[in-house]
Amino acid sequence: AYYLHINKEEDLAGLTEDYKKQAAKEAKERDLEGWVITLDYPSYLPFMTYAENRALRKELSLAMGQRAFKDNDQNNEEIIKQIVQLRDARAKLLSYANYADYVLEKRMAESPEKVMDFLLELKDKAEAAAKRDYNALKEIAEVEELKAYDHAYYAEKLRMKNYNISDEILKPYFSLENVKNAAFDLAYKLFDFKFQPLKDIPVYHKDVEVYEVLESGVHKGLLYMDWHPRKGKRAGAWMTSFKGQFKDGEGKNHRPHVAIVCNFSKPTEEKPSLLTFNEVTTLFHELGHAFHGLNADTKYESLSGTSVRWDFVELPSQFLENYCYEPEFLQSFAKHYETGEAIPIEYIEKIADSAAYMEGYQTFRQLSFALLDMEYHLHGMRTGESIEEFEDRIMGPLSIYPKTPGTAMSPSFSHIFAGGYAAGYYSYKWAEVLDADAFAYFKKFGIFNKAIASKFKRLLAAGGTVDPMELYIHFRGQEPDINALVERAKLNG
Repeated sequence: AYYLHINKEEDLAGLTEDYKKQAAKEAKERDLEGWVITLDYPSYLPFMTYAENRALRKELSLAMGQRAFKDNDQNNEEIIKQIVQLRDARAKLLSYANYADYVLEKRMAESPEKVMDFLLELKDKAEAAAKRDYNALKEIAEVEELKAYDHAYYAEKLRMKNYNISDEILKPYFSLENVKNAAFDLAYKLFDFKFQPLKDIPVYHKDVEVYEVLESGVHKGLLYMDWHPRKGKRAGAWMTSFKGQFKDGEGKNHRPHVAIVCNFSKPTEEKPSLLTFNEVTTLFHELGHAFHGLNADTKYESLSGTSVRWDFVELPSQFLENYCYEPEFLQSFAKHYETGEAIPIEYIEKIADSAAYMEGYQTFRQLSFALLDMEYHLHGMRTGESIEEFEDRIMGPLSIYPKTPGTAMSPSFSHIFAGGYAAGYYSYKWAEVLDADAFAYFKKFGIFNKAIASKFKRLLAAGGTVDPMELYIHFRGQEPDINALVERAKLNG
């Protein structure tokens, strides 16, 4: 329901011309003059990051913190309480102590105790780094007291001061075609996959590309790639499956049809589709899921490919993102779309150096969300406690910035109340430990090491037929080590 209507162009100081054009288009669609900023992330995040007008950043941040938390028909407080109570009742009907027990029995983590131990251990390891990040921003800030609505703005200023690298500098080196071909080359090095474009396969839109995936000449499946936004298409990026892998009663191995869907900028007459570095990592992330599906080799479709436990499914996708930060790999494909010049080594060094930027703060922030989720589904709210009071009690000890009264995140915390992350938000950090530890194994023996890639391939092929911890230990030779993430994120200094 909310939007910020701006009439003076000086209130847009700091924002790019492309952003202003999009904001003007948003205003025009509402029959308004000037510019309109909404709470949709493509509109909200750039404003919070680049807008110099602090008062407007504060207003927008307040609106974001009041989503579904105003005194109107869209208020979600009572709905949240009902959902939490009903989940608890369901768990008790099935003889579980609480909803977290019920959910975690079929997760890699196995129990609430193990999750809480993991979260609190990571909290202890990240606390000093979170404070360092805050103090670094405090040193460059031009305000007496830093607030949450200042974070993105000053974090970007400090990032540019320390690394002097931006999307506009990097984008010319990341044409979609080059990035796609690099991903295919990586898949060949790791899994012996080759990708043959097909023109005679029916598609649901003319922009969709289809590739037959071959391993040593043997058909492994089809990969659909849907790159660009269009009217009616959902925002974001994801991997999906049109047909899963399975073996029928006669022993025939039916191969999967998988797709990755993105919303990258369309090419123009002057330029190919150019990706931000974040979009490059997004593409590799979704291809990680796709390669999980394409490596599948199980009897039952319900257990093949990505049909694994919730806190294990992000390992292949997050693992593949690591390659985007490796100089050896980046130099092989990041070339300027006009000159063909390879990306300068100083840019690669800055990308690698900035990989752990603000990780202390981000880790603490995610841990606060995970602990809030666990408390809802482990102990619940106290009698008479409001949503805001509950959040202050649980998240307060992990708050880097002072809390804004009259705001709460739970009413719009769709991951745990409308998505599948109830008693499972911890899995974001859990999966980071897995992928950091797995990639550290490759780094030790070579990022394209065939012997280790072969073991990783067996992990992917098994799908959900083997306990994930057993699969991981068979691949790695040990349980995942939290210190791999601590070192990669530079939480230890």
